Amino acid sequence: MLPTSSAGMCPLKVWPAPCVRFFYQHEVAECSKTKGKKCCLKDLCLAVPQNNSNNCLQSNMFKIRSMKCAVCNENLKNILVLSFGILLLYTAYMGLQTLQSSLNKIEGLGVASLSVMYVSLSISSLLLPPLLIKRIGCKWTIVLSMFCFISYSLCNFYASWPTLIISSILVGLGGGPLWAGKSTYITIIGNKYAETSGKLAKDVVNQYFGIFFLICQTCRVWGNLISSLIFNLSHNSGGLDALNQTVCGAGDCPVEQSQSGNSTGSQPSKTILYTLLGSYTACGILAVLMIIFFLDKPHTEKQNRENQSKTSVCSNLLASFKQLRDKRQCLLIPLTMFSGFEQGFIASDFTKSYVTCILGLKYVGFVIICFGVTNSICAAVFGKLTQYTGRIPLFLLGAAINVGCIIGFLTWKPHIGNFAVFFIMSGLWGIADAVWQTLLSSLYGVLFEKNKEAAFANFSLWESLGFAIAFGYSSFLCVYVKLYILMCVVVIGILLYGTVEYIEHTQHRNLPNVAEEGPKENEAIPA
Repeated sequence: MLPTSSAGMCPLKVWPAPCVRFFYQHEVAECSKTKGKKCCLKDLCLAVPQNNSNNCLQSNMFKIRSMKCAVCNENLKNILVLSFGILLLYTAYMGLQTLQSSLNKIEGLGVASLSVMYVSLSISSLLLPPLLIKRIGCKWTIVLSMFCFISYSLCNFYASWPTLIISSILVGLGGGPLWAGKSTYITIIGNKYAETSGKLAKDVVNQYFGIFFLICQTCRVWGNLISSLIFNLSHNSGGLDALNQTVCGAGDCPVEQSQSGNSTGSQPSKTILYTLLGSYTACGILAVLMIIFFLDKPHTEKQNRENQSKTSVCSNLLASFKQLRDKRQCLLIPLTMFSGFEQGFIASDFTKSYVTCILGLKYVGFVIICFGVTNSICAAVFGKLTQYTGRIPLFLLGAAINVGCIIGFLTWKPHIGNFAVFFIMSGLWGIADAVWQTLLSSLYGVLFEKNKEAAFANFSLWESLGFAIAFGYSSFLCVYVKLYILMCVVVIGILLYGTVEYIEHTQHRNLPNVAEEGPKENEAIPA
C-alpha cells in the first residue's frame, strides 16, 4: 500500500499544478504557493507544511522517491519473469511452427494443422479472454493457456491428422487468453507506474512492451538454434538436404509440384525427432513453473475482480463484440491481420519455398535465427525510440521495409550461389515484424485503455485470423500470388492506420483546457 497523509486518501484528480511541479521538479519556490493545501498524487497524498519548504523537500520527496523505486523494481521483476516464461514456451512452439511446412509436408498436414490452430485461436480470442481474465486473473489465465501449448509438443511425437488437429485446437483455445492476458498484465503495471512516476502512460507501456518483446522475440533464435544443432550434429542427417525441386522462390506452386511429383525428400530419423521434441517439451514445462512461482498478481487486478464479480458471463463474452463499435478498432483490423499474414509467410512459405527448397531443412533454423536476432533487438529499440519520434514514423518504416522485401521476393531467383541473401531477407523481415509486434500491441493498450481485455482479445482475433488465412492457402496458391496479397493488405492497413492517427489528433486538439483539474489518466504531470 502506498503512503498516505494523516488526512487519509485524497479523491482522484485533485491536482494543484504548483504542488505537482514542486514534487517532481524540486521547485522549492512553488511550495510557498501551496501553504496548507493537500497534494493528491493519484493514490499518494501528502500534506504540504506551511512555511516550511525545506522540510517539504527533504521529507516528502524522499517518500516519493522510495515509493517510485519500489514500484519500478517490482514491475521490472515481473516483466522479466513474464518475458522469460513466455520465451521458454515459445522457444518450443515457434521452433515447431517453423518446421511444420517442411517436417509434416505429406498432404499438407503441417500447414493444415497450423491453419486449424489459428482458426481456433481467432474464436477463442473473441470469447475467452474477457471471461478468463476477469474470473481468474491475468496470471492464472497465462498458466492455464501454457498447458495447452505443451500438448502441441507432445502430440508431435506421434504426428497424424487426429493428434495434430486436436492439439492445434487446444493451442488455439489457449493462445487467445495467453496473449490477451500478457498484454493486459503489461498495460496494467505500465499504467500503474505512470501514475506513480508522473510519466506519460503510453511511453511507459511502450517501454514495457519493448522489454518484453526484446526477450520474447528471441524465442525464434533459441527454438531454431535447438533444431539446427540437433539436425547438424546428428550422424544421420542425410534426409535434411535440399529438395529435388526444379522451381523455387516466387514461382513455386504447391498444386503443380504435387501433380507432377517433382518434390522429393526424406524425413529425419525417429531418434533425431524425439530428441528435438523432448527438448521442446522440457522448455514448456519450465515456462509453466516459472510463471506459477515467480510472477506476482497486479495489485489493481484484485480490486477490479472484486468490482467485476457481479458481472454476468454474457456481458464478458459480448465485451469483445462491443469493442467493434469503436471505429478506431475497425480501422485497425487490416493492419492487425497483416501482422498474421506476414508471420505466416515467413514461417511457412519462406522456409519451404526458399530455404528448404535450395539449402535444405537443416539450414531453416540458422536462417530464421537471423530473423529472431533483428526482431528482438529492434523490438527494444523501437519501444524506446517512440518517446522521441512518435509512432507514425516507425509504422511507416515497418511498412516500407515489408513492401521492399515483397518486391525483392518477387524478383529474386534463389540459388545456392547467393547464400547470404537468405539471411539478409530474413533479417529485414524481422525488423519490420518488430514494428508490428511491439508498437501495434502498445497502440491497442494506449487507444483502448478503458477496455484493455476486449481490445487485446480483438487484437488476437484479427491477427490469428490473418495467420489462419495465410496457412490455409499455403498449400494451394503460388508464392507470387501470396506476395501480391501481402502487398495489398499492408498498403491498405497503413492507410487506415493513418486515419486512426488523424482521429486521435483531432480529438486531442478539440479537448477543452483542463489545466485547473490537472492531468487526465494518460497525460503527463505538468512541467
